[in-house]
Amino acid sequence: MNHISAGDTAWLLAATALVMLMTPGLGLFYGGMVRRKNVLSMIALSFIAYAIVSVQWIVYGYSISFGPDIHGIIGSLKYLLLFGFYHKVIGDVPALIYVAFQLVFAAITLAIVTSACAERIKLSAFLLFGLLWTTFVYDPIAHWVWGGGWLSKLGALDFAGGTVVHISSGFGALALALAIGKRRGFGEYNMEPHNIPMTLLGAALLWFGWFGFNAGSAVAANASAANAFLVTNTAAAVAGLSWMFASWIKEGKPGSLGFVSGAVAGLVAITPAAGYVNVSGAIAIGIVVGVLCYNMMLFRIRKGLDESLDAWAVHGMGGLWGAIATGIFATRAVSQYTGLIYGNFHQFIVQILAASASVAYAFVVTFIIAKFVDAVVGLRVSEEEEYVGLDISQHGETAYT
Repeated sequence: MNHISAGDTAWLLAATALVMLMTPGLGLFYGGMVRRKNVLSMIALSFIAYAIVSVQWIVYGYSISFGPDIHGIIGSLKYLLLFGFYHKVIGDVPALIYVAFQLVFAAITLAIVTSACAERIKLSAFLLFGLLWTTFVYDPIAHWVWGGGWLSKLGALDFAGGTVVHISSGFGALALALAIGKRRGFGEYNMEPHNIPMTLLGAALLWFGWFGFNAGSAVAANASAANAFLVTNTAAAVAGLSWMFASWIKEGKPGSLGFVSGAVAGLVAITPAAGYVNVSGAIAIGIVVGVLCYNMMLFRIRKGLDESLDAWAVHGMGGLWGAIATGIFATRAVSQYTGLIYGNFHQFIVQILAASASVAYAFVVTFIIAKFVDAVVGLRVSEEEEYVGLDISQHGETAYT
């Protein structure tokens, strides 16, 4: 067995636990934004997404994402059921903890997609959709970028998942929202968040867990992890203020929900760049993404699109900007890579190509999967079930007595 670093292993164990906490945190973030009759359903979807991926990943998901490359498109099934992994080392950490670290990334990605189907998806449909989506959308893109696939060979940079996690989930959510259709009464009745403090608590858990998400992606307790940690916090703070001031100017009030939405947008945008940009780059990324994602949310509302909890506006568009911004602000002061402002036009073009290919693939394949699931089991609950709420109709429970 190769040398195992106790420090790097301990950090990756801690980072994996931090990222795991993001999935229930996302459940609270989303749960507070739906109506009270659907809060348990919304939180449960995050837990169920975690369970689906936890099984799929160790059976074959890791293998097709990180297994030996097949024509730049997908990994082989060499690591089916983690065959041969019990004495394997990746870098200087046990391979099993690297598998677990990548597992929690895949899990939060599927959980993000639930934004698109809030308050109207059948649980049975989500189980099938979640398995198919992780297999045919997340895993191939993960292989392209991180597993030795064609985007990796092209030189695309994605330190912690701006493309793999956020573009795939955000644009996947957009496609799912179009496939499943609007909630009944959308645009006619009040669908305000029922518990904003719950959403704020969820945002706090996301912010906290994101330090593991980004700094853990260094896969070592080193200077790269330290830089990722600091720029992650910087971008989140700047973007939260950016969104808050943009909404304050337009709406006359600085909403708390807007602030935490902006902070999440900042966390999203810095994710692909965290190992490549310094704090000045993080500030620039945060300023732009707060204003950008706020306006993308307004655009969605104007168009009457019920992508209910704004995964597309925040994760999709934030991830897209972050991927491109990596090709702008990457600096040799942090890593060996440089971006456009340091004269590297090629990296900028590669980032645009990688992001564009991932946007198109995630959107098209998600739409196909959603239509297939609708044809097989039906995506939506009945009108009566939607009226009484998914907590009762899908789970036989109520959140509040």
